[in-house]
Amino acid sequence: MKRLIPAIIIVVIGMVIAYFLIKPKVLPVFNPSDINPKLVDESVQGVTKLHRVGSFSLTNQDGKTITEKDYEDKIYVADFFFVTCPTICPKMTKQMERVVDKFKSNNDILFLSHTVMPEHDSVPVLKEYATKHNINANKWNLVTGDKKQIYDLARKTYFAAITEGDGGVDDFIHTENFVLIDKEKRIRGFYDGTSENDVDRLINDINTLLNEYE
Repeated sequence: MKRLIPAIIIVVIGMVIAYFLIKPKVLPVFNPSDINPKLVDESVQGVTKLHRVGSFSLTNQDGKTITEKDYEDKIYVADFFFVTCPTICPKMTKQMERVVDKFKSNNDILFLSHTVMPEHDSVPVLKEYATKHNINANKWNLVTGDKKQIYDLARKTYFAAITEGDGGVDDFIHTENFVLIDKEKRIRGFYDGTSENDVDRLINDINTLLNEYE
């Protein structure tokens, strides 16, 4: 019996190692208290659980009203941009196009880009941009609307912007963050939308999230 004990221990250790090697990856669920306070509006910094994307009503490149119901039971990626941005936004659009292409045949994956210059980025402007980049509204909505609502979404819902502000005339957000949202409207990841490596991580994380729903 004593001779068997070392063999049993080795088998048990092997089983434990194998479990952790094959254990499916699970993405974290982010609440405001888990995130860099610089990214979180003061009004929600103390929230430790049950954070969800709330209601919104904006207008897409086709002039259609887009609400949270259009993303019901969907995994989606959200970001913030503006059409005339000469710096990070072209890089972000290029990277988002990569992600859209990866999941173009998967109806569970959608995309949502909010303009941070709604006073300039009207429906016709967004439509021209969408046409230029072959963006299909069935997959990827570019939305405009009330500036304060959009800025509140960035700061109080998606935690994508470091700067503070009130959404007024002089307020301005410029952020490279992509935010991954699951089917329960929870935040599951943050990514640098200008970085090919980080967007590769986003693609991998979307696949991981899809596995959670199988």
